Amino acid sequence: MKATKEMKSLQHSELKVRLEEFKKELLKHHVKAASGASAVNPGKFKQTKKNIARVLTLMNQKRV
Repeated sequence: MKATKEMKSLQHSELKVRLEEFKKELLKHHVKAASGASAVNPGKFKQTKKNIARVLTLMNQKRV
């Protein structure tokens, strides 16, 4: 939860950058899994999706 506390202090523009980073990371995981190159840790998918949800939640809270 340390990451969540750090993200709360970020500005809206910085959150957008974080969101794009997480989306790129998720895309990389999907590509690796689809190509069958190396075994991708399934926990990484879940964690990355949760991080995306956290950033979106914080962006919505700051918008209000």
